[in-house]
Amino acid sequence: MQVTETLSDGLKRELKVVIPADELAGRLDTYLDDLKSKVRIKGFRPGKVPAAHLKRLYGRQAMAEIVSNMLNETTAKAVEDRNERPALQPEVDLSDDDAQKVLAGEIDLTYTMTYEILPEIEIGKFDDIEIERPIVEISDEGVMEQVEQIAESNRPFEPKSGKTPKAENGDRVTMSYLGKIDGEPFEGGADENGQLVLGSGRFIPGFEEQLVGVKKGEEKVVTVSFPEDYPAEHLAGKEATFDVVVKEIEAPGELKVDDEFAKGLGLESLDKLKEIVRGQIESQFGQATRQKVKRQLLDKLDERYDFALPEKLVENEFDNIWRQVENDMARSGKTFADEDTDEEAAKADYRKIAERRVRLGLVLSEIGEKNEIQVTDEELQRAMFEQVRQYPGQEQQVFDYFKKNPAALAGLRAPIYEDKVVDYLLELAKVTDKVVTKEDLMKADDEDEETAEKA
Repeated sequence: MQVTETLSDGLKRELKVVIPADELAGRLDTYLDDLKSKVRIKGFRPGKVPAAHLKRLYGRQAMAEIVSNMLNETTAKAVEDRNERPALQPEVDLSDDDAQKVLAGEIDLTYTMTYEILPEIEIGKFDDIEIERPIVEISDEGVMEQVEQIAESNRPFEPKSGKTPKAENGDRVTMSYLGKIDGEPFEGGADENGQLVLGSGRFIPGFEEQLVGVKKGEEKVVTVSFPEDYPAEHLAGKEATFDVVVKEIEAPGELKVDDEFAKGLGLESLDKLKEIVRGQIESQFGQATRQKVKRQLLDKLDERYDFALPEKLVENEFDNIWRQVENDMARSGKTFADEDTDEEAAKADYRKIAERRVRLGLVLSEIGEKNEIQVTDEELQRAMFEQVRQYPGQEQQVFDYFKKNPAALAGLRAPIYEDKVVDYLLELAKVTDKVVTKEDLMKADDEDEETAEKA
């Protein structure tokens, strides 16, 4: 194999590779010699088929397989011999005319391979990075507030007394209803025994208010408009009518938050319920704190590193982001004008995000590699089981999917690896705690979390 560099420009590389025709011919002879003992051809004893006959029957097919293998082998070896790290799989250019002559054994296999290499990154030290970790102190009052919300959702209701009782805020109405748009029923707009606590704000704005004052057995037409940002696109912003039949009106019963209430939830005491609720709050706040700290760290790294990026990696990342943007806009029915921008400006903004992701991904990868950070088989298995749990009844299909798709498995590995590198860096950085309010902790950053946080 002869390799000649034809381009070296920044991170871009182009090589010309030549594999002599006689080397291909030698591989073909070896291939056919091995095939001789395996094939069964009428008129010939096993292992006695002449090579020339085999070549006529299988030569072109065999040569195509050999050329394919040689392309894979030689591209990998050419890069390895140069001690380079390609950002992506090299692209191979072999003209159709040459390919036909190569398959016929008439010329050398000559092709061009192009690729981009990963940049050299000077890691440096991280003990000068300062991170402020926002934390919320969980009070007994805050825990009790959550417990009372749980209790409220489990409040008992009793049929309302009186000759012809009317529904009031706080009452629970059991009803059947049929929703229509332009006189036609729509999917998901019907229920035979729907229950609604008036004043809870669970239904479409304006719906509950129109039920205040209804009586058992009453029929009523409720007219409302779905919000413009309603999740179901076919309903968003549209006016709808609901044919409602009131079946029952119940008044809220007495609510006691005590040990007996906790036992009704399957727990031994109110203290145990409080303990569980406190743990849930700590987990929720802990995740939010982690997200904020990670964002700060990534921002610091983004400020610290500035180097040339492989264009293909950036392009691929931008394509993924832009595809998601287009899907979201199609789903919501919004336009760039609704966001006070235009397509060109939006693309420029999202390209910067793509560059940030690629840059941070390369930095974290380099840090992890230099410090021998690994994702264990046990961690990968745990992540896979988490995915499997989300598809009850389809466990085996999900397992098979990951086994057959290395890219899917790599998709599970990547966030685990990133978090382990982040943990490593946080151990080195100067992290100080700052007590904040729940509202400040849970407040979203200016940039969209999903877009900005990911490296």
